[in-house]
Amino acid sequence: MSQASIPNITPVISITLGQTTSLLLASIALEELALAHILNAEAEKLQFVLGTLAPGLEPAPTLSDILLVNSSVRQTIQDVIKKEILLQFKLENIIDNLITPS
Repeated sequence: MSQASIPNITPVISITLGQTTSLLLASIALEELALAHILNAEAEKLQFVLGTLAPGLEPAPTLSDILLVNSSVRQTIQDVIKKEILLQFKLENIIDNLITPS
């Protein structure tokens, strides 16, 4: 077995503070959009199991089925909330660095 050949990569990236800030804010916005899509999917999951999205689900979901889906949705929402808190910290750090750049 031969050794892996890793090329010498030395990328030179030069961006301004303003460009960095814009990229960081864009990354937050994209993460927020992704979280919105996740929440929408969870809402559709609940609507489906309750029969408001696709009436006439056969066989009809049992109470146990509904509670299971509800538990799954609750866990996903809790995870989304955790991610929102991290994004808030990220935004606060960006704002702090804008006010007092190092």
